[in-house]
Amino acid sequence: MRTRRPVRHPVPALSALLLAAALALTGCSAGDDASGGSGSAADKGAAGSAVSGEAAPGGTGSDAKATAPPKLTPNHIIRTASLTVQVKDVPKALDQARTGVENAGGYVGNETTTRDSEGRERTRVVLRVPVEKYDEVLAGLEGSGKLLDRSAKAEDVTDQVVDVESRIRTQRASVARIRELMDQATKLSDVVTLEGELSTRQADLEALLARQKSLKDRTSLATITLSLSETPVKKEAKDGDPGFVDALAGGWSAFVTMLRWLAVAFGAVLPFAAVAALLVWLWLRVVRPRLPRRPAPAPTATALGPLPTARPAPESAQPGRPGERD
Repeated sequence: MRTRRPVRHPVPALSALLLAAALALTGCSAGDDASGGSGSAADKGAAGSAVSGEAAPGGTGSDAKATAPPKLTPNHIIRTASLTVQVKDVPKALDQARTGVENAGGYVGNETTTRDSEGRERTRVVLRVPVEKYDEVLAGLEGSGKLLDRSAKAEDVTDQVVDVESRIRTQRASVARIRELMDQATKLSDVVTLEGELSTRQADLEALLARQKSLKDRTSLATITLSLSETPVKKEAKDGDPGFVDALAGGWSAFVTMLRWLAVAFGAVLPFAAVAALLVWLWLRVVRPRLPRRPAPAPTATALGPLPTARPAPESAQPGRPGERD
C-alpha cells in the first residue's frame, strides 16, 4: 500500500493547476468558475478511474474494450436523380408515379404541366421518397415508358452533419452558462450585457438547428425529378407515288396559304393606306382651295410675236450728202 501513495499525491495538485489555467483562460465569474471546477474535477476523476482500470492487472473492463469492435459512424448521403420518360398517356403515368411514391412513404412536391404547339402534354414533377426505397422507386419510374435521359448524384455530407451536431452541443452549453450568469448577476448593466450575449448565442443556435433540420431532411428523403412527355403520333406512310388527288390537295393547300398571307399583308397595310388617303383628300378638298392664287404674268414680246422691222428708204428719196452733185 505504501508504494501507491506517491502516485496518488500529484493528482490533486495537477487538477488544481489545470483548474487555475482554465479560470485564467475563460475569465468567468466566481459561480461559473466553481461549476467549471467541479466539472473538470469530475472529468479528471473519471479519467483517473479509467487509467487505473486499464493499469490494473486482470481487469475485465479493459479486456472488453480491447475486444469490442469500433463503433462506425453512419453515413449521411444526399441522393438526387433526374429522369425523362416518354409515355403514351401522361396523366395515367403521373397517377402511377404518384401512387408508387405514396406507397413507399414519400410525397409529391412541385408539379408543372405544359403543352407544346402540337398539343402534346409534358409534365415535370418533384418526388421525395425515403432513402431505403430510393432504388425501388427509381426502377419503377424508369420502366413506366421509354427512358430518354437519366442522371443520378450522391453527395456524402457526413462531415457536415457531425460538425453541426458538435457545434449545437457547444452552443447549447454556452447558452446554459449565460443563463446561469444571468441568475447570479446583481447589477443592471451586467444583466443588460448578458441579455445581449444570450440573444446572440440563441440566434446562432437556432441557425445551427435549422441547418441540422435541412441536412436531416435531405439525407432521409431522396429527391427525384421526373419529366413525362407524350409519345409523338406517327402518321401512316402511303404506298406508291402521289396521284392527282394528292397533287390537287397540295396545290389547294398552297393556294389557301398564299391567300392567307395576302390577307395578312393587306390587313397590315390597310391602316397606313387609309391614313394616306385621308391626308390626300384633306389636301385636295380643304387645304388647296384656300391657298392664294398667283396673278397671271403680263404678255411679253416673245409671246406677241416678232415686231415689224423698218424698211430702208429708196436712194431717190434719200437727201443728198453735202458736196455731192446731182
